[in-house]
Amino acid sequence: MESTLRRTWAEIDLDAVEHNYRTLRAHVGQNVKFLGVVKADSYGHGCVPISHLLEELGADYLAVSSIDEAVELRVNGITLPILILGYTPADQVGNLIDYRITQAVTSPEAARAYSAEAVRHGGELTVHMKVDTGMSRVGFLCQGQHFEQAVADIAEACRLPGLRVEGIFTHFAVSDEPDKEESVAYTRGQLELFRRTIAAVEEKWGQKFALHHCANTGATALWPDAWMDMVRPGLLLYGCGEFAAQLGLKPVMRLKTSVSIIKTYDPGTTVSYGRMFKADRTTRMGVVPYGYADGFFRTLSNRCQMMTADGPAPQRGRICMDMCMIDLTDLPNVKEGDEVEIFGEHISVNDVAALAGTISYEITCAVSKRVKRVYLRHGQVVGSELMLRF
Repeated sequence: MESTLRRTWAEIDLDAVEHNYRTLRAHVGQNVKFLGVVKADSYGHGCVPISHLLEELGADYLAVSSIDEAVELRVNGITLPILILGYTPADQVGNLIDYRITQAVTSPEAARAYSAEAVRHGGELTVHMKVDTGMSRVGFLCQGQHFEQAVADIAEACRLPGLRVEGIFTHFAVSDEPDKEESVAYTRGQLELFRRTIAAVEEKWGQKFALHHCANTGATALWPDAWMDMVRPGLLLYGCGEFAAQLGLKPVMRLKTSVSIIKTYDPGTTVSYGRMFKADRTTRMGVVPYGYADGFFRTLSNRCQMMTADGPAPQRGRICMDMCMIDLTDLPNVKEGDEVEIFGEHISVNDVAALAGTISYEITCAVSKRVKRVYLRHGQVVGSELMLRF
């Protein structure tokens, strides 16, 4: 059943995804493979439609965070190789093999557990070895005094039965901070350590990895030396973040809502919880059905604006769970039912994120499941998604 309520919705421009993919392909060159990161429901954009499009366009790999995200893609017809970047319990190895999913290996213990389960299952699990070169999160720790042990552990893991070792990768901590000399030096150090680790492991193992990759969004944009065999752009693919504009990428998501009610208040009237806004004149106030349950950060209360056809409307008062208020006093032509842009063509998601003191990743990921996604291709609606249970 389709919702007939014109509430708050996100328009996902698949033409923009195609443009961004082709632009990034041209940026890194055809000899570098392309892994599209579609974890977290493609950063809020919808992983299944995005993955189908990337497969159609010729992407080489996809990446997710968990086995649940990977299986969701498989049961919806995605056939591209899928790499799980996060943790998967060893008792799920049978499912990983059956669904043809690649797993990151982050420790000697995990490698041995995956190997034992793969052998027990009677199959072979494709894996990529994860190296911790300075992110200090997950992976074989290879910095400083840990280098020799890491090389030995990775080489040993590569020889374990039941594992098909395809790749090796690492993750940069500050590759998106080109204006800081210390960050540039740190990224260069991570890259050099990764290269040194690869060389040592391949020599000890006696084989070469088919795929070496480390270029996240920042490195895809700024570090050609880090492109190696494959790049892994995340939010860059969706046209957000500080490097998107300089690469000629287009924002994929436009978040919109509509004016549900308009009321006129006398001077001195206070608005919403906490009475944080007080009208200093006769005020024409619109209510829009967009609140923190939809992903609107409460910290933006009384600090941001939305765009109407007649111009910007300041948000007034504290943001509620399901709605918020916008000031239409200087926009007399705006009426109930009119469309309002939260971010998109006229208001950049990057600006919204900066105002909230966060990054655009968090803003798009925060758009909740009850916000309908409407997918557009060549200007036409080609699909929609909404979390409803009828």
